[in-house]
Amino acid sequence: MPRFNMNWIYIVVIAALAFFYFSGDNSGIKSPQSAQKETSYDEFKARVDSGYASKIVINKDTRALKMYVKPEHIREVFNRAPQEVGNEPFLFVEIGSIEKVESFLEEARKGGRFTGPLSYEHEEGAGFFSNLIGMLLPIFFFVAIWMFFIRRMGGGGVGGGGGIFSVGKSKAKMYEKGGDLGITFKDVAGQAGAKQEIQEIVDFLKNPQKYTDLGGKIPKGALLVGPPGTGKTLLAKAVAGEAGVPFFSMSGSDFVEMFVGVGASRVRDLFAQAKAKSPCIIFIDEIDAVGRARSKNPAMGGNDERENTLNALLTEMDGFGTNSGIIILAATNRVDMLDSALLRAGRFDRQINVDLPDLNERKEVFMVHLKPLKLDSSVDVDFLARQTPGFSGADIANVCNEAALIAARHDSQTVGKQDFLDAVDRIIGGLEKKTKIMTQAEKKSIAIHEAGHATISWFTEFANPLVKVSIVPRGRALGAAWYLPEERVLQTKQAMLDEMCSLLGGRAAEELFIGTISTGAMNDLERTTKQAYGMIAYAGMSEKLPNICYYNNSEYQFQRPYSETTAKIMDDEVLRIIGEQYERAKQILTEHAEGHAKLAQLLVEREVIFADDVEKIFGKRPWQSRADELLEAQMRADAERMAAEREKQLASESSKAEGDDLKKEEENK
Repeated sequence: MPRFNMNWIYIVVIAALAFFYFSGDNSGIKSPQSAQKETSYDEFKARVDSGYASKIVINKDTRALKMYVKPEHIREVFNRAPQEVGNEPFLFVEIGSIEKVESFLEEARKGGRFTGPLSYEHEEGAGFFSNLIGMLLPIFFFVAIWMFFIRRMGGGGVGGGGGIFSVGKSKAKMYEKGGDLGITFKDVAGQAGAKQEIQEIVDFLKNPQKYTDLGGKIPKGALLVGPPGTGKTLLAKAVAGEAGVPFFSMSGSDFVEMFVGVGASRVRDLFAQAKAKSPCIIFIDEIDAVGRARSKNPAMGGNDERENTLNALLTEMDGFGTNSGIIILAATNRVDMLDSALLRAGRFDRQINVDLPDLNERKEVFMVHLKPLKLDSSVDVDFLARQTPGFSGADIANVCNEAALIAARHDSQTVGKQDFLDAVDRIIGGLEKKTKIMTQAEKKSIAIHEAGHATISWFTEFANPLVKVSIVPRGRALGAAWYLPEERVLQTKQAMLDEMCSLLGGRAAEELFIGTISTGAMNDLERTTKQAYGMIAYAGMSEKLPNICYYNNSEYQFQRPYSETTAKIMDDEVLRIIGEQYERAKQILTEHAEGHAKLAQLLVEREVIFADDVEKIFGKRPWQSRADELLEAQMRADAERMAAEREKQLASESSKAEGDDLKKEEENK
């Protein structure tokens, strides 16, 4: 059944009042089916003397008279056809004395001019009700409009009440049983460290005595920190599914409102509801919307309403009141912008880093998202995990979905390896523009540019291994080279220089083999310049400014932490480093000019070439064997680690089973 709503009663009452108001006349003698015409008393007498009257009705209360006209005289009186004036059209006359009308009609009846009936009406009730409606209907109308706008401004509240009186109520969604979400830790792949810390929070709620017996205190809050798409909100939902306690979920922006004091009121209401449901979990997503650092400079003109909301949150989390049994989870990808008072111990006791997944974690994420797909035998999960470095969990889910859509577009019965490769290309480079028309000269120029990148990356030790090169336009790029980045924890200076040299290979190839340069290298130059400034200003890798970092994390710092002289030295060092790598790129291309020409020609013919084609032209990379050995060693170590974890898990399950058997035996005894 639909939910009961008072608005329907308001609508019915207003509609009934409007009906009575517009269907009745103040005189009490209106007939909506028939036409009427107001006339004078003299004309009324003339019409009666002419024999036009069929019957006459007099209202004794309002001194009003209706003379109904005979059908054969309707056109003469109303100048309209009989079918246009209704069943009983009449003339309406305001009279002074009923006795004079009666004597006049008596004479007309004796003379044969009026033969119809004469009747009387008493409509005191109808007149009173009509007047009452006339007074009340405008009041109801304006009250309804006022309530409508107040409800729209109020924005609703918990329980669906809405209105201006609930504007300070919390907008948090409450789940009595987190299992209703259908998400547990089994649905969260990878993030082993984050899951371990989160599982401890669940254990706190399920078995608090285990920790309090030792004198420990249950942590009050945990802050999930990490890039977008890494699974922070998913982890919070898994906590709700596993804990079995009430779970309040809301966004940081839900505290912000146009009315003064509403944010702080909603914070207090949220914690009041949580205390009533203790033990429970409060989850605030994107907490940076309300927890941004407060301004230390009064001249900045900070948002007082946001700061009041933050003050209320700080007080509720660790004030004079007690919040026993309430654990607060929050998620953000901008932890550097949060207020320091929010991050201190006693409020958010733990910061849980949810980073981008590494190789093994990406494999686990793929295993989760590949379950609903129909795969063929060509799909290799290890290859897909290596092919997606730097992808978040959300990106991997998008890859799997795109692969399924591409396979369906090609009318395939299963999703294959090529579908996944096309999906990765679609996400990284954009949609393939098959309709873009290029001249032969432009096509050759792009091929020379991309072949320059491929050649340099092939002959530099620390450059990422090449996967394929394409001159098919995608998105805003006219061509692209795909690499398989090696996931390094530390980045050496030589590796950064090799990457810069590889980026400059396209511009160097244009200058050497075309004789002119184009705008196709803008993105390469942008990345090179940023990397060079990062090496000098942040990493301390400059010869003239060694071991110095000018990184400044202050949000309200408006001046550079170095002088103009130092800035000039930085600019000179950037020009020197980029110039050296550009000359190095030209030297490598000059040494392998013949192979570069073959590679460019092959690109023009095929449009897409792979690492095998490059290997046929240049031979194996000088450092390929070393990279293969490192990769095999890493895979061997990963296999041994997974086998050890499996044995440990089996041993734990075995010991648990033995313990259960012993317990059953004791119970039987």
